[in-house]
Order: sequence, then C-alpha cells, then structure tokens
Amino acid sequence: MKPKILLVGTLINEKGQLVDNGYLWIKDDKIHHVDTTDPLSTDEDVIRYNLPKGCIILPGMIDIHIHGAAGADFMDGTQKALEIIAKHLPAEGTTSFLATTMTEETSVIHNALNAAANFIKQSRNSAAEMLGIHLEGPFISHKRAGAQPKSFILQPDVHQFNEFQKSADDLIKLVTLAPEMDGGLELTKSLSSQDVIASIGHSDSSYVEVKDGIEAGISHVTHLFNGMRGMHHRDPGVAGAALLEDELKVEMIVDGVHASPEMIRLAYHSTGSERTILITDSMRAKGLGEGTYTLGGQQVSVKADEARLIDGTLAGSILPMNIAVKNMMDYTHCSWSDIVKMTSENAAKELQIFERKGSLSVGKDADITVLTEECDVLMTFCRGELVYQRKGERV
Repeated sequence: MKPKILLVGTLINEKGQLVDNGYLWIKDDKIHHVDTTDPLSTDEDVIRYNLPKGCIILPGMIDIHIHGAAGADFMDGTQKALEIIAKHLPAEGTTSFLATTMTEETSVIHNALNAAANFIKQSRNSAAEMLGIHLEGPFISHKRAGAQPKSFILQPDVHQFNEFQKSADDLIKLVTLAPEMDGGLELTKSLSSQDVIASIGHSDSSYVEVKDGIEAGISHVTHLFNGMRGMHHRDPGVAGAALLEDELKVEMIVDGVHASPEMIRLAYHSTGSERTILITDSMRAKGLGEGTYTLGGQQVSVKADEARLIDGTLAGSILPMNIAVKNMMDYTHCSWSDIVKMTSENAAKELQIFERKGSLSVGKDADITVLTEECDVLMTFCRGELVYQRKGERV
C-alpha cells in the first residue's frame, strides 16, 4: 500500500489560480485534496513535503512530440529503448507523452509501432506514462521534409494508415501529414472520423490549401515555423494559417534555435496560451552532451544547444521540457497559469483525457511536477509515486 503524501506550497489550482500555502494530498495514485486547508493535520501516516519558498506545484507536463532521449529512440523498436525514455522524462518534469515516429521504411515503422503497443500495455508507475503514438510521416512533402529521410516518403493513403494503426493496436493518437499531397484530404477525413488528431506538418500547403485541410479535419500544427511553407505577403502559407485560424492547436519548440525568441513572441500574440502546446521534438542525444548520434539512420552532430544533420538541417532538439517552460516565460512574460495550459491542459483536452490529466483536480491522476523559481525540476510524481527528486535536495 502506497503512503499518503502531502505537498505544501504554492500551486496552480484547477481554475488556473495561483494559490499560496496550498495543500495537495496524494492517495492511491490520485489527487484527493487541493485546498488552502490541511486535510491531514492529525494524521501521522503521511509523508509531508514542505516545499521551499519560490517553488511551484504544477500538473505533470505532457510532451506530445518526442522521438527519444538518453541514448534511445522510439524507432529503435525495442522495449529497452522505450523504458529508457520513459524513465528519463520525469527529470525534466514530463509525466506522460506520445511516442513519436520518423519517416522510415514501412517495415521499420511497423516494428516501432508494435513495440510501442506492447510497451503501453504494461503498467509502470515509476516512469512517465506513454499515452499513445504520434505518427510523424511518412505522408509528408518532399519539399518540406527537413530531417525526415526523403527516400521513404509515401503518398497519403487511408489503407496504409489503417495498416499502421493495426500494428499500433489503435494507439496512434496524432498524425503529422501534408494535406496538399494527392490523397491528403481523404486521409485527413478518415483520421477525423476515427478521432485521430490530424496535424499539418512538413507541408508546402498554401493558405488556401490549409483552409481546405481544416475543412477536412486538420486541427493541429506540427512544430510551428519548421518544416512548412512560411509567411509571405501574398500568401500566409502554413505558418500564417497557424497564427490566423482559431481551429488550430499549435506546437512550439521553444529552444531559441528552431525559432528565434522574437518569432515565438510574435506567434504567441496570435495563438495565446489557449492554442499553444509546448513540445520538445527531442531526439536520442538529449541528456548526453555534445557528440555524434543518429536520427532515422542519419548522422546527427550535437554542439551546444543544436542537433543538425551533416548538411546543417536541424534534426530535432535536445530540449528538456522544463527549459522550454523557462524560455517561454522569458520570451513572452506569460503567467504560470498560461504555462499549465501550454504544457498540460491543452494536450490533455486534445487527447480527450482531461478527465484524468491536465490539472490539479480531485480525482485525477497524481501526475505532479514541482519547479523552482529558476524552472529547475525539484520533484516529479507519476501517478502518485515520487519518481524524480533533485540530487541533494531535502524537503
């Protein structure tokens, strides 16, 4: 039987309000109390954490676009790789995620999907929870492939997607595609009918073609500004549509590399916290430092905060989620309430799991992140279990 846990400190409640001297009680994997009153003042059977001044208690963060970390990649297609990633993520405050694929040979994609489906069936409280799969490619534009291997790109095809979904045991929750390609609108409509999120990404769509895609069911934008037709004064393109169209949720990689701080600030003026979702798009090099790694069978060089192919193309990121939070606050001066929406609430709602994740609410999973004033991760709880605590920290 798990011990009762009581966190005492500043928190963001389910209404998005900053609450000083708050009490959050965890029992049996769930949140049982969130208030300004101590529910266990006379209960001796409780582990009590009085958090240092300046720390803040947030809902666990959800990363819906991540390829790998700590030397492992989802496309490795092994249980060991998936385990490594899931155990690494709480150190950056992430408590759940979508395993994200790459454009590869179909047999390699099928293997990765099957491995992820098998992994997700096993209950693991001592790691971040895999919520499903983000299929990034192979239904993308050659012109906007970025670091996705062009030789494996396929035309959008409903039957091919259904075969992928079969290998994934119906766990594909989000698909990045280029709707302007032949078959793109048909696949978009099929995804929408199956309650799979259709995201425009690695796309050369014009603004008009994006509007057609939205009509067919596109509701999401993959890594804003990267792998897409940019804004032009005679055609807003995909990037402009992302800022203009309120139907679209918009991913942002806020590392200062994939988009400049000024462009993030410009975008945020349009999307606000209601439409923005922070992601990492990280690859296996995250957490390992500078060196040479691989992504989709391609050599990647990591220097400082950048991961690039030999030709200089950005190849995902090495961004931790807590640093994305720090950067977003520095770039836009957004509030902690806004951060909760962009790192947890919006993703939970889009994935239709808001009844159990995305806010500090009674009855929800006890997925909890505690950050310091500097956005360092102090503690992370995954479904009620303390999975990560900063070394040398006593609370």
